[in-house]
Amino acid sequence: MKKIAVFAGSFDPFTLGHLDIVKRAAALFDELYVLLAVNASKKYSLSESARIEIVKKSVENIPNVMVESFDGLTVEFMKRVGAKFLVRGIRGSADVEYEQTVAWNNKNLYPECETIFLSSVPEHLMVSSTVVRELLKVGIAKKSDGNEILAKYVPAEVIPLLTFN
Repeated sequence: MKKIAVFAGSFDPFTLGHLDIVKRAAALFDELYVLLAVNASKKYSLSESARIEIVKKSVENIPNVMVESFDGLTVEFMKRVGAKFLVRGIRGSADVEYEQTVAWNNKNLYPECETIFLSSVPEHLMVSSTVVRELLKVGIAKKSDGNEILAKYVPAEVIPLLTFN
């Protein structure tokens, strides 16, 4: 029986921290779905299509990784694809508290769901989509060293795709 996992998030935008979790999770499972959360009530900086393109470009060289979007509960997507594992990245104690609550609720809704926590590697502890959005809002991409700075936060090949109006 295949071990299928899901790594879900808004990925607004996808960061090096996300990519590290994907690479490590892909080594643990036969199939890994990177699931782009779609929430009509949430305002994203990037469109759904842009976020999908960025994630696909970032993971294109990892053969057992698929990228999909889904408007609904993550556990409903997991049931649809036969996934029993949900991968979550942890950067610090605040993440642990939040993720434990989410894991409990997911288990309650889908008893077969096992949440797997992967700790962030030290070099990505402070990398977050929020920081990237802030850097882009202040125009870092337009500065002479903007790409060099952004490459510390996001996969270099997707920097040209990061345009916020």
